[in-house]
Amino acid sequence: MLRYLSGIVLVLALALPATAAPPNVVFIVGDDQAWTDYGFMGHEHIKTPHLDKLARESLVFKRGYVPTSLCRASLATMITGLYPHQHLMTSNDPPIPKGLTAAQANKDPGFLKQRQEMIALFEKSPALPKMLEKEDYLSFQAGKWWEGNACRCGGFTEGMTHGDPAKGGRHGDEGLKIGRQGLQPVFDFLDKAKKDKKPFFVWYAPMMPHSPHNPPERLFNKYKDKTKSEFVAKYWAMCEWFDETVGDLLTQLDKNGQAENTIVIYLHDNGWIQDENSSVFAPKSKRSPYDGGLRTPILVKWPGHVKAGASDRLASSVDLVPTVLKAVGAKPAKDMPGIDLLDAHWVASRDTVFGAIFEHNAIDIAKPAANVQYRWVIDGTWKLILPHDLNVKGAKPELYDLSKDASEKTNLAEQNPEKVKELTKKVDAWWKPE
Repeated sequence: MLRYLSGIVLVLALALPATAAPPNVVFIVGDDQAWTDYGFMGHEHIKTPHLDKLARESLVFKRGYVPTSLCRASLATMITGLYPHQHLMTSNDPPIPKGLTAAQANKDPGFLKQRQEMIALFEKSPALPKMLEKEDYLSFQAGKWWEGNACRCGGFTEGMTHGDPAKGGRHGDEGLKIGRQGLQPVFDFLDKAKKDKKPFFVWYAPMMPHSPHNPPERLFNKYKDKTKSEFVAKYWAMCEWFDETVGDLLTQLDKNGQAENTIVIYLHDNGWIQDENSSVFAPKSKRSPYDGGLRTPILVKWPGHVKAGASDRLASSVDLVPTVLKAVGAKPAKDMPGIDLLDAHWVASRDTVFGAIFEHNAIDIAKPAANVQYRWVIDGTWKLILPHDLNVKGAKPELYDLSKDASEKTNLAEQNPEKVKELTKKVDAWWKPE
């Protein structure tokens, strides 16, 4: 059923017939890519033909957001349906012990103990694989995964990440081979699910286009003359290499006859703006409270149930788990703040999305308020960024009109004190660190 609201086509998922097979679910999660860096988002040079095709077949939320621009916290939100201050995975790593470097900390017993304690905290939250297993789903993890053993800690029935620190376990270990070294483990799982006649959930989160930016020479050669920066050319080539792997996955679903009854959801974990003079990211991207780090297109494809099109309504990664659970006929947990992205009423009624930025290494792994740097809200086209004085000394609120200033260059806070006051109340009502 379609509803036309404010000139925008919004789509409701059709009710599944009682005899219909439950839909399969595939999450495709890009790693370190700006919201602008796709063909379907209008990039002048980057070629992403497979994601462009997926976008043509999907409901595309061009104003999608992740609540935080750091990978562990962002990925944990996608799999739990909770904000970082709820699932407690606010930072990538525990505090670095005094007197040690980051490399030395990785061998420190106290540091490693706290890493395990973080995983134990994560296990207290709901996880989509566990919820889907109750609905008789198989599940498979491939790619980035921070929360220990993917099966024991994450609830996947199968997975690539062992999570053992003694064997290099931190953010994916064996899972990080996926994409860069082919997708055979995923293909094998799809074959098994087909043979067993089971619905399935796939977590495909390769460390791509994430550094190291070492694309195949054939792709680097496509871009090296389109920019004066070798670093930018390599990053652009990585985006296309990632796109090729997405094409491989979607083609395999077609070959297996599984595509028609599969919900495919795409987004990336956080943004990335490539520095022109080095291999690192530029300001206002990863780890920042700006759209260059937080904004992502969110694509939802479900043949026969979701009409393809574009929406300019706000969407958030906290919506993924509720959307999937509703689609498979299960109920989201009461503390999940997201909405069903296939429910036209809720999508049309949403005006705000929220988030927070935290320290890379936690100050206190169990207390999100100790780790927060910024909180932010987007209300319509207004965006307010509130620094947390405990960890960001001397910073002032920043207010932007995204409809006129998508790059967030002109801070309008001093000229609009009432708007700052209004949006601050909304942020505090959402979450106030104490």
